[in-house]
Amino acid sequence: MIRKAFLPGAGLGTRLRPMTDLLPKPLVPLFHRPLIEWAMESCRAAGITEFAINTHHLPEKWGSVGSGEWRIESEGMAGGNALPSKAGSWQGLPLHLFHEPLLLETGGGVKNIEAWAGGESVLVHNGDIFSSIPLDRLVAAHEASGFPVTLALRSEGVAKHIALDGKRVTDIRGMLGRAEGTHVFTGIYCFEPELFGLIPAGEKISVIPAFLELAKQGRLGAVVLDEGDWRDLGDPAAYLAAHRDLALAPAVHPAAKVDPSANLEGSVIGPAAEIGAGAVVRNSVVWPGAKVATGAVAADEIVTA
Repeated sequence: MIRKAFLPGAGLGTRLRPMTDLLPKPLVPLFHRPLIEWAMESCRAAGITEFAINTHHLPEKWGSVGSGEWRIESEGMAGGNALPSKAGSWQGLPLHLFHEPLLLETGGGVKNIEAWAGGESVLVHNGDIFSSIPLDRLVAAHEASGFPVTLALRSEGVAKHIALDGKRVTDIRGMLGRAEGTHVFTGIYCFEPELFGLIPAGEKISVIPAFLELAKQGRLGAVVLDEGDWRDLGDPAAYLAAHRDLALAPAVHPAAKVDPSANLEGSVIGPAAEIGAGAVVRNSVVWPGAKVATGAVAADEIVTA
């Protein structure tokens, strides 16, 4: 049973600016909680009991944002690249933060957790996506396959880069010249320690070359998981749409302060947010602690302060 999960969280989140000028993308609130906590909940439901997250952008924000569940206890050294790390917990489960002064990209980030993985299998779930995909089915498919890597795929989406033949991936973006893409990669996968040997140490590198090498060998596995929701909150429009389409928690947090004369329409109001008298908030998200002044109108907006 896979018990460790790595949640990449080091990206800059440039498409989500100006929100990501304030917080790393995985810490941007989704229904009153940091986005990455929804991923961690899904991983825990699939049997994960230990987490690793890599950081880069605004690293000081990690550990200081959330619903009181983060606890960062000590500093140490991380992985083969000897980068500074922090060890703590999330809801009583071990949590390790691996800081990257220089971004290592998707492959380098994986390589940097090699020592932490300790020769065990690992579930990878991008820290900046929301998903209710049944991860237990991914884990079961991986463990039954015998493949070093098993990707979670979707049948529909805007980026069908993965060519699938049964349970094997035969090509990615047509880079092997074998087939056109048929499925969407979710950014979620399981891998065995063998993957580490396919990624050079100390380099800024994507994980795709390692995947392509396995595909050449006929050993890159995949499972199609169309159940549940899956979305990349990559830009403000997608972020607002997620709050409009999902119902993950009460729209108005119990700790929000909303004047009785305010008019709220299709909006999500965070804890300690303040909505003034006569204010109108329509199809918007008001972050924790943010304010909409008396008589002000917020329509299709993300109010962060």
